[in-house]
Amino acid sequence: MRASSKQSIRTPIKNIWGITIGLLVILVALFFLSLSLGASSFQLKETWGYLLYGEGEAVIGNIVRLIRLPRSVGAVLCGSGLAVAGMLLQSALNNSLAAPGTIGVNSGAGFLVVAAAIFFPGSFMAKTVFAFIGALLAALLVFMIARKTEGSRSKIILTGVAVSSLLSAGSDTLVTLYPDSVMDRTSFFIGGFAHTQGRVLIYVWPLIIVSLLAAWLFGKQMNVLSLGDEMAESLGLHTKRFRFLLLFLAALLAGASACIGGLLGFVGLVVPHIVRMVIGTDHRRLIPLTALAGSVLVLGCDLLARVLFRPFELPVGILLSFLGAPFFLFLILKHKRRVEQ
Repeated sequence: MRASSKQSIRTPIKNIWGITIGLLVILVALFFLSLSLGASSFQLKETWGYLLYGEGEAVIGNIVRLIRLPRSVGAVLCGSGLAVAGMLLQSALNNSLAAPGTIGVNSGAGFLVVAAAIFFPGSFMAKTVFAFIGALLAALLVFMIARKTEGSRSKIILTGVAVSSLLSAGSDTLVTLYPDSVMDRTSFFIGGFAHTQGRVLIYVWPLIIVSLLAAWLFGKQMNVLSLGDEMAESLGLHTKRFRFLLLFLAALLAGASACIGGLLGFVGLVVPHIVRMVIGTDHRRLIPLTALAGSVLVLGCDLLARVLFRPFELPVGILLSFLGAPFFLFLILKHKRRVEQ
């Protein structure tokens, strides 16, 4: 059994490096395009000149520095955080359909972010802390219900839908009672980076980077956990504590990402599946490539959302839903065929 498990996670190193370099090149290209394109577009040499030498018109510098640079950095951080959060949730719950948007983690973060906006207006630290607490409580609630009922994968997702609906109703109640306290509710719940500010990133980026690094360092243990609880316990892994640790990291990533881009959906579901199909199931390689692919997806979608209908801008959450919903249905049908076989 051990031999077969090791064989299942073995992948060619040269393919991994090729994919990594390709994603990095795409990410860098998208980043510079993101700084240059939008309702007002600049030539790449103008953007490059401002970033390197501070040259160019003042209006170009202000747009790049105050609007597009925080937006692009936020999209990169949010994409990597949500993608890895989805992978951690799938590993902790042993459910390939788990993701921040499907099991109520996003709704938990959203509910307490709305509460933070009401009771601690203008406090970015409160917003960050409350988002993390809401995401963690939602993840733990679904996890405990799943353990109590010994539910199947479909029951876990249905539990997540119920928890998400309950928390969304709570958010709507708070907004109804305190309408003036949550001015950007629509953009927050749809998801987007139009209002991303540099001072928010100052609070959030260390949380995401540290959590991503921690997730990568636990890649070996995640491989052991994927062998099953009995095998993992026999190899010295305390599965209950480790699953809680994975949920903790996933909640931290999802909560921090929600503070940047709102409640973006499907990133944590789509990206881990695509990366697994390409490179295998070794989490030591999956974690960094999932973070990289998530950044590429979200930054690319944000760029498309800006240029498709310019000068009008489409919220990036809508574009991600158009891409992610069909993929989610595909996964459900694929799982159904496996069960029938």
